[in-house]
Amino acid sequence: MKFKTKEFKGVTVIELNGNVMGGPDATELNEELHKLVSGGKNRVVVDLGDVKFMNSSGLGMLIRALTTMRNAGGDMKLARASEKIESLLIVTKLITVFDHHESVAKAVDAFK
Repeated sequence: MKFKTKEFKGVTVIELNGNVMGGPDATELNEELHKLVSGGKNRVVVDLGDVKFMNSSGLGMLIRALTTMRNAGGDMKLARASEKIESLLIVTKLITVFDHHESVAKAVDAFK
């Protein structure tokens, strides 16, 4: 998995790319989130549009990211999950935990 961050309307957008399977990638993402929080940024949208596959470790990584943002007084939203990823969220009932939107713009606007 690779990721890159950008700012959009005062919200940090993290674009994930590839297979989300935890491991060293989870550590790297967690470090990035803590840098954001220490920089006063606690509103994040995770763009899943380029994610091909996600396993349970990848889901755990997203849950930890959500917890990090909420503990910092912010929130995290998901955007552009494929049908495959969305069905994984539904089966695990995590669709009720995450705020998911069909586009990054709609996810960003949901912070208002």
